[in-house]
This record gives sequence, structure tokens and C-alpha cells, in this order.
Amino acid sequence: MSRVCELTGKGVMTGNNVSHANNKTRRRFLPNLCQVTLISDALGQRFRLRVSAHALRSVEHRGGLDAFLLKSDENELSMRARLLRRQIAKKTAEAA
Repeated sequence: MSRVCELTGKGVMTGNNVSHANNKTRRRFLPNLCQVTLISDALGQRFRLRVSAHALRSVEHRGGLDAFLLKSDENELSMRARLLRRQIAKKTAEAA
């Protein structure tokens, strides 16, 4: 399982540990990933996703999973999230 957020695409970054003597060694900055269950209002289902804490805050800020996915760019989303986005768009189009 890769260390990438399914909603925002945030992944591992690299950098340096810098000691007091200015010695530099490579290190990895890992995203704060959480396994969460989000509810889709349009589909009436629950979905388990591996998202970063920042993405979870963004989902709440935008008004839920459906609103977040419809506003987000497809290039950032994982394949599961893209499929979910298409299902939600189809369902909301039928309702309108």
C-alpha cells in the first residue's frame, strides 16, 4: 500500500536531517494518513478511504465527501476516488 492520500494525492517528500555540525543525511517526510469511513449523501453508502489529516479537514470544510469530490480535479484523485466521483456526478445529474 503506497503512502499517498486518496483524495489530495499528497505523498512522501524527501529532505535532509541537518545536525549541529551541519552534516546532512537523507530523510523522508511521511504524510499523516488516516483510515477513515466517509459517507456519501448522494449514494447513501459508506466508503473507507486512506486520507491525510489535511484532506479530512478539507472534506469537512467543503461540506462532505460529495461536495469535495465534485469540486476536486480528477488528476489528484486515486482510481477508487475517480470512480466514486463519477458515480456521484451521475447520481446528482439524475436527481436534477
